[in-house]
Amino acid sequence: MKKFNNIFVVDDDLVYHFIIKKLFSKCNINVNTSYFFNGLEAIDDLKNKIQTDSEPDLILLDINMPVCDGWHFLEEFRKIKQNLSKDVTVYLISSSNDVSDLNKSKLYEDEVKKYYYKPMSQEDFETIFV
Repeated sequence: MKKFNNIFVVDDDLVYHFIIKKLFSKCNINVNTSYFFNGLEAIDDLKNKIQTDSEPDLILLDINMPVCDGWHFLEEFRKIKQNLSKDVTVYLISSSNDVSDLNKSKLYEDEVKKYYYKPMSQEDFETIFV
């Protein structure tokens, strides 16, 4: 099993938060998870956790959110990632199957490990955590 201690889930959908919690439980994954409803909340929290034990190891990031979407989050993340004490793995998880979003995600190949479609299956979830 891959070792992740602190995880950020950045998505404005409460149903998605519920599904992720159920997948953690079903797969017996015990991690510290912080949930955010937009990229601004997440990036602000991340900035406050730089060089602490609370930095996330993993970020599950939606694209389409109010206030600050996933693309803007990634731009801000790019600016601060060198200040983090560890490499943070980012997965995009979106309901968008638009080719332009898939292509845009490739512009962030240094930040984004993989693009997953919602709803996330248990098999997809396990490829991240197991």
